[in-house]
Amino acid sequence: MENTIEVLKYLFKKYPNPSELSKARVVKMIYLADWKSAITQDKQLTNIKWIYNHYGPYVDDIINLLKQDDDFEIKSDLNYYNKPREIIILKGKVNVKLNKSTTEILDFVIDKTSRLNWDDFIKLVYSTYPIIQEKKLNQLDLLKLAKEYKNVLQQGI
Repeated sequence: MENTIEVLKYLFKKYPNPSELSKARVVKMIYLADWKSAITQDKQLTNIKWIYNHYGPYVDDIINLLKQDDDFEIKSDLNYYNKPREIIILKGKVNVKLNKSTTEILDFVIDKTSRLNWDDFIKLVYSTYPIIQEKKLNQLDLLKLAKEYKNVLQQGI
């Protein structure tokens, strides 16, 4: 399992549109990376215990980590719809050490999501198997759900 703050720093270094990195988008991108890793590697990238709350997969752990790290800053801004949001900024350059399989997963998530506007991004998140299968306010056991998902795919259901 990787250090979550290192995963976040890599995401911020590589993401092509930093002004899109709101708190909600970042949290959901880490969820997508954990989900992809659960499917392909039978483990999460992080040790986050995901909850399916009213706004999809969300935990405060990620934002709390960002607030505690001097390499990040959180600023108030307005979104595309002129509504308040908070964006996260990586201050300066940082060195990140992650294994190759982790960077491949993060690169995949960045590639697939950076081209999506907010609505399409959220549709992608809500189309994932854990969100479809679980009820709101439940913890998402990504490893168990990944196993189920692979079984469903193998059976062609």
